[in-house]
Amino acid sequence: MGMQRIAIIGGGYAGMAAGVSLAAAGRQVCVFEGAKTLGGRARGVELDGRQLDNGQHILIGAYRTLLGLMQQVGVDERTALLRLPLTLQQRTPHGDFRMVAPDWPAPLHSLGALLGAQGIGWGDKLSLVKLMLGAQLAGFRLATDCSVLAWLEQGGQSPQLIERFWQPLVVAALNTPLETASAQILLNVLRDSLMGGRHDGDLLIPRVDFTALFPQPAADWLAARRSEVRTSCLVRRIARDAAGWQLDDGDERFAAVVLAVSPQRVADLLPETAALDTLREQLAALHYQPIQTVYLQYAPDVRLETPMLGVAGGLCQWVFDRGQIHGTPGMLAVVLSARGDYSDWDATTLARRVHEELVQHFGLAEPPQWSRVIHEKRATFACAANLSRPGNATAVPGLWLAGDYTAGGQADMTYPATLEGAVRSACAAAEGILKQHFAGISF
Repeated sequence: MGMQRIAIIGGGYAGMAAGVSLAAAGRQVCVFEGAKTLGGRARGVELDGRQLDNGQHILIGAYRTLLGLMQQVGVDERTALLRLPLTLQQRTPHGDFRMVAPDWPAPLHSLGALLGAQGIGWGDKLSLVKLMLGAQLAGFRLATDCSVLAWLEQGGQSPQLIERFWQPLVVAALNTPLETASAQILLNVLRDSLMGGRHDGDLLIPRVDFTALFPQPAADWLAARRSEVRTSCLVRRIARDAAGWQLDDGDERFAAVVLAVSPQRVADLLPETAALDTLREQLAALHYQPIQTVYLQYAPDVRLETPMLGVAGGLCQWVFDRGQIHGTPGMLAVVLSARGDYSDWDATTLARRVHEELVQHFGLAEPPQWSRVIHEKRATFACAANLSRPGNATAVPGLWLAGDYTAGGQADMTYPATLEGAVRSACAAAEGILKQHFAGISF
C-alpha cells in the first residue's frame, strides 16, 4: 500500500493543491514542508505580536481553480474574502484615475468601465476600447509574443494612458516591467478578468492570513483522508530505485514525487541524469523579480477612502487599508513590485521614504507608531516575452513539477506568477499522475 502513496515536496499553494486534487481521487499523499508554516511565498507571519502576511496578494473572480479548491476544503468565501467590484483607482502626480465596472451584464460592464473611466480623455478611452476589442476579435492570441510596451505602442496607447492604466495593471499582474513583460500572458489575464464574465474581474482581498486562506484548511482536509502533512521537514535529496522514490535516506517509498517548491529548489533536488538537462537549462534561464511589502501602523483613525488604492509617480504602487480588510485600524500595507532603486535600501530608509509619500498623498499628520519591511527577493519569476517554461511532466517517469513558473500547456492558458497559476499547475500535475500511474486502479 505504501507504493501507492505520492510524495509532494513543498507545502505552498501548489503543493497543497496537488495534495487535495490527488486525495480527492482516492490517493494517499504525504506533503513535506521545510518551514513551520504552510503557504510558501504566500503565508501568514507574526511580527511583534501582529498577524500579517509574507506579502500582500489579491485574487480575482476569475480564479476559479483556487476558489473551487478553497470551497472543497471548507473555506467560506463570504467570510474569508472581501469581494469588491472591478475597480482601478490610481493617484498620480497629474491627477487621479478611476475606473469602476457598472452593474451591467457582461460584456457591457467592461465597456462601461472603460468608457466611464475618470482621469483620461475621450481619445484615450476610445483607443483603449479599440485595443481591447481588437484583442477580443483576435481571440486574445498574438501571432508572435512581444513585450507589453511594444504591444501598447503598436495599439496607439498614449504615454498618459500607459502611466495611469497600463503601468499599475501590468506590474500588479505580472510583476515585470512593461519593457520586458509578455504581452501574450497579459492578454490571457485580461481575457479572464476585464473581458470575462460579470464577476470575473471582481477584486477578492483576503480577510484572513494567507496560510489560513487555503494551505492550513487543506492540511486539515488531507488529515481526515488518510494523508499527511509534515512541516519542519526539509527534503534535501530524492532518488529512485527498484522499490520506488526515496526521500533523503528514509525507508519510505513513493509511487511518484511532485516537486512543488521554487525553481531554485527544484534545480537542487533534480536527480543527476542527462534526461533532465533540458529542464535544468529552462530553470537556469529563469530570472526573478522582488516584491517588498511595507507595513506601517498609524493611529486607529487613519483610514483610506477605499480598501485598496493605487499610487503612481513615486515609490509606492498599491496601498491596502488593513483596517477595512482585517479589522486592524490604522495598519497600512504598501506594495512595491518589481526591481527599482529602492530594492537595495535598508528597511529603515524604505519605511521612512514610503511614509513621506503617504503624507504627500493622504495628508497623514503623524509618523507611524510601528513599521516593518518584508523583502521577498525572488518573489516571482520575471514573466518575459517568449519565455520557455517547463511543463508538469519531466523526462524521468514518476517525477512531476507543480508551480506558477510552469507552462500551462497552450500559450493562451499560461498565467503569470499568481496563486491561480500555482494551483492550476498543481491540478494539471495531479491529473497527469493519475493518468500515468493509476489508470484503471481504484480503491
